[in-house]
Amino acid sequence: MAHFDTEYQRLEASYNDSPPGEEDLIVHVPEGSKSPWHHIENLDLFFSRIYNLHQKNGFTCMLISEIFELMQFIFVVAFTTFLVSCVDYDILFANKLVNHSQHSGDPVKVTLPDAFLPPSECSARIQANGFLLSILVIAGVFWVHRLIKFIYNICCYWEIHSFYINALKIPMSNLPYYTWQEVQARIVQIQKEHQICIHKKELTELDIYHRILRFKNYMVAMVNKSLLPVRFHLPLLGDTVFYTRGLKYNFELIFFWGPGSLFENEWSLKAEYKRGSNRLELAEKLGTRILWIGIANFLLCPLILIWQILYAFFSYTEILKREPGSLGARCWSLYGRCYLRHFNELDHELHSRLSKGYKPASKYMNCFISPLFTIVAKNVAFFAGSILAVLIALTIYDEDVLAVEHVLTTVTILGVAVTVCRSFIPDQHLVFCPEQLLRVILAHIHYMPDHWQGNAHRYETRDEFAQLFQYKAVFILEELLSPIVTPLILIFCLRPKALEIIDFFRNFTVEVVGVGDTCSFAQMDVRQHGHPAWMSAGKTEASVYQQAEDGKTELSLMHFAITNPHWQPPRESTAFIGLLKERVHRDSSLALAQQAVLPDNTLFTSIQSLQTESEPHSLIANVIAGSSVLGYQAVRDPQASRHLSAVSEVASALCSFSPLQSTQPTHGSSHQRGPGTMTGSGADARTASSGSSAWEGQLQSLILSEYASTEMSLHALYMHELHKQHAQLELERHLWHRRESDESGESAQEESETHRGTPSSTIPRSASYPFASPRQMGEEAAALQVSFQRRYGGVSDPGMMHRAPSHFARLPLGGWAEDGQPARHPEPVPEESSEDELPPQVHKV
Repeated sequence: MAHFDTEYQRLEASYNDSPPGEEDLIVHVPEGSKSPWHHIENLDLFFSRIYNLHQKNGFTCMLISEIFELMQFIFVVAFTTFLVSCVDYDILFANKLVNHSQHSGDPVKVTLPDAFLPPSECSARIQANGFLLSILVIAGVFWVHRLIKFIYNICCYWEIHSFYINALKIPMSNLPYYTWQEVQARIVQIQKEHQICIHKKELTELDIYHRILRFKNYMVAMVNKSLLPVRFHLPLLGDTVFYTRGLKYNFELIFFWGPGSLFENEWSLKAEYKRGSNRLELAEKLGTRILWIGIANFLLCPLILIWQILYAFFSYTEILKREPGSLGARCWSLYGRCYLRHFNELDHELHSRLSKGYKPASKYMNCFISPLFTIVAKNVAFFAGSILAVLIALTIYDEDVLAVEHVLTTVTILGVAVTVCRSFIPDQHLVFCPEQLLRVILAHIHYMPDHWQGNAHRYETRDEFAQLFQYKAVFILEELLSPIVTPLILIFCLRPKALEIIDFFRNFTVEVVGVGDTCSFAQMDVRQHGHPAWMSAGKTEASVYQQAEDGKTELSLMHFAITNPHWQPPRESTAFIGLLKERVHRDSSLALAQQAVLPDNTLFTSIQSLQTESEPHSLIANVIAGSSVLGYQAVRDPQASRHLSAVSEVASALCSFSPLQSTQPTHGSSHQRGPGTMTGSGADARTASSGSSAWEGQLQSLILSEYASTEMSLHALYMHELHKQHAQLELERHLWHRRESDESGESAQEESETHRGTPSSTIPRSASYPFASPRQMGEEAAALQVSFQRRYGGVSDPGMMHRAPSHFARLPLGGWAEDGQPARHPEPVPEESSEDELPPQVHKV
């Protein structure tokens, strides 16, 4: 394989995930006192099955679901064979007459069984069709394999069923009413009694998430670093994303669990992939394996394509007949789910988050309906509807009209045409407000490219968002094309990236005691993978190659800390959460103190984006924003001031239920606490429902889950607003320096030679950029605000001109350091000639 340099660098272990002194701990338990669940060898499968059984609402529901899946496969194969070989379509289409009577003059009435062939003739036609026989043999082998796997899984899940009842003390009848946090808390508690993991005395929430999401975290990291070939530039279609279930299955087969994969078991990367001395040989080996898997996909393409077509036909035909506009609906694409997923985010958490963003996402996409399509759709719907109305009226008058040939077909086609045309006709009450809708979407999905900010009204932004939020019809079409396109992607796109993949797994894999080899990004360590533009400046030592894109590390850390309040993060992560807590508390104090005018700070801007009439569901944000708005109205309307105290008390009460409330009491009035009290660590009220009834516990869990979800939305908007301000300041500094360079001309070179050798010359060029004057920034901000008011309306924000200058200087390779402090440069990538001297790239955490 041709040599090329990799962009990934070695990663040092950042912290220890186990208590001091437990690095080499093996807990010994006397033989007589061992429980049935002592020392589970494969904890990845064990915890995954516990989670799956919880999500499938118990053993009985899971068993019935698996049985119906087996029956569904048999039905599809048998019914398709029957339609191909056992139906006389000449009789069915009335091309051949059937005489049931003795007299030729009697009327002939054809019944459905008349079109069925006799069993002997049907069997003969099946045996004469060699292609059909081969497909039936392959389908039978596959079904027997699924049956054996089903029996094995039932035996394994019966053990999980016993674990729930005997160890966790949760009966199957009550399991649907328990949240996953409650189940997880009980698993952590029984570790001391049963010693499920013998390498650690205590389990943490992060240990369980790492076990369940080990491979998914790797996939999220590879998508975040743009390592997987899922984005393509096509001549006519432009930039497109192709990421289907079949392609995802092949990626996981190659990397994780297939024959010859990089992992020797569920929790350990193979030893040769941890060393950099033979990276070229391993890359060539991986490339050869990808080639053979691509060829196997090409050979199996006809069978997979036939199954995809049949499954799609049987699955969506009835839905299309009942709801013709269903294919015009949208869904989150598979790529969107992977791109928007946090590190250490379970499936139900991701599904809940994206489901909340579905309605605003649909409204945003509906803002871009073409006016030309609307005019055409209205007229086509008029013509088709007119003909349909006449046919329906004639049918009501005399039902024999339906016996006329092609009348029923015409009615069906016209009905579908009218329904499709209506999907292109927008609601007459729809207000075009894309910027506000995009902010509401961001509150739920938490991730968004920087260039979308301020460009929500552009079709380029709409097209890029459509890659995350695609039509259902496009999703089905991509799945149908997947058997054809997947071999091409594997052979021609993934295979050239073999060396980068080898380096990725070596450099971004760490060994955690009691967990095994995990993706280092899943540690959510801001020091190793933080990004300076996402509040990690001064705390991260990562180069540009080690930084997670789009604030993935920081947002994942906040999401996990809010979702799992008992989790104790490492020192660097605790400092990051403390910084965010301090800034939120400061901005909330300013927002509530400056009641004469609407405050200009990041928190208020974030809250205002949640205040839409179409999205009143975020309870915490509404209450907090309501207090600020009422403060503004109190000056204009004295009657509104009496509501301020009540709203502040409600906000304080909601904050007291926050799962991340600080354990130390906060002195002062209720409005001084604000949302700043949402980022500590304390008791989780979500686990307190076990003492009440099932329905009361479920209701309380749902309410507190909504609190946590809204809190995370608030923090995501706040962090994006800070990131936007940071990017604007950097752009202004660069523009100012560029303008000064153009004016100075040749004097800049002489000045640089004069100051060469002085201490200031060691500062990177970007660190010496002056800031734009406050007057100039204020004029630009005022112009922007006036433009925004003219287009969208709303209240102006007079305080935009005063921005705090940045206190961080950028280093050449992406490292950041505070002004006046020595900068820590990342270690360079080792040369190819020194690869034999590299130590193993795995480190205990």
